[in-house]
Amino acid sequence: MSQFRLNRAEFLRGLGASAALAVAPGAWASARPARTGAIHTDRADWHLGPFLRSATTPVLKPDPNAVFDDPMHQRPDAWMSAHTFNPASVVRDGKMVVLFRAEDRPDEKMIGFHTSRLGYASSDDGLHFTYRPTPVLYPDKDDQQHAEWDGGCEDPRLCEGPDGTYYVTYTQWNHDRTRLGIASSRDLIHWQKHGSAFAGTAFENLSTKSAAIIQRIDGGRMKAALINGAYWMVFGEGLIHIARSTDLIHWSPVVLPNGEPMVLMAARPSLFDSELPEVGPPPLVTERGIVMLYNGKNSENDAYRDRSIGPGAYSGGQALLDLRDPTKLLARSTVPFIKPELPWEKSGQYQAGTTFLEGLSYFKGRFYLYYGTADTYVGVAVAPAPAWVTRSAAER
Repeated sequence: MSQFRLNRAEFLRGLGASAALAVAPGAWASARPARTGAIHTDRADWHLGPFLRSATTPVLKPDPNAVFDDPMHQRPDAWMSAHTFNPASVVRDGKMVVLFRAEDRPDEKMIGFHTSRLGYASSDDGLHFTYRPTPVLYPDKDDQQHAEWDGGCEDPRLCEGPDGTYYVTYTQWNHDRTRLGIASSRDLIHWQKHGSAFAGTAFENLSTKSAAIIQRIDGGRMKAALINGAYWMVFGEGLIHIARSTDLIHWSPVVLPNGEPMVLMAARPSLFDSELPEVGPPPLVTERGIVMLYNGKNSENDAYRDRSIGPGAYSGGQALLDLRDPTKLLARSTVPFIKPELPWEKSGQYQAGTTFLEGLSYFKGRFYLYYGTADTYVGVAVAPAPAWVTRSAAER
């Protein structure tokens, strides 16, 4: 290349705002969560699982033949020709629906410098998918183009609200800074963008990403959980924070007396999340607490990383939040329950490997967990759903 360019990982390390709070190896103690006393364990009766891979090959792959008319550049674009990964999931009308991140321009080799759009795929069995030929959420000529051109819409998480409206949290990326966006839909195809999830607060333009709304099983489906009169959303990469809302659109981070966002989780030396934790799929209310599956990146520094996992690899962990106060972290696993092992989980755009968790749905009596692999494909793992998870409880 004729000039120096940062890749996406390098760029994110330099972000201001929330990234300025990120935990550097060796300095992790200064950024411990505000709430202390969490148990760090690899043996617990509150873990979901075991999750077993139900496919030996990706369930979603790039397709160079899918083309749509790009409103940014006013020309046809092979919008999912390079990568299809980082999926959200929800059950609608008896089908599994996945919104996945798709990237164009396979000749572009720098992570984060494609344009990302969200595609729609549906399945009768959760394993075999048919996708729509055009994206459903993408940078358009609308009031969000300042936040989305021309990096796009990334890394969704889905939630069904109490009236059947669907909400998606996603990362807005304009090749300068990330911002947490939110949109709503009645059919998962036609979306209304609402801009920043933190609009109207001091954090409206906070450089952050990855957010998931806490849910519960209601009527056989996962829906937004009302706890103490509010909805709750975990968010963040590097440090994980928490926010609340009364309408699922307008969110306010929980802050400390000094005005900074409260830290729910931070990196831990010598463990699978020694570089950073990052929000995964929607946390789930159960009889034993709020179970939160999350992503952990292993440090690339041998002095701080988990030596049983490749440097820089993303694995999946579990954490437990208090059932009546989601700002309290009660426990956290010390070993991952899923990690990159299959060839297509360790080869692709991100060659350190990922099993990057974003979609969790209760479907046909089991849990389906959808994850991105190596920033290139989509995989799925399935687990039983015990009664202590699925029993419907009164709104708290």
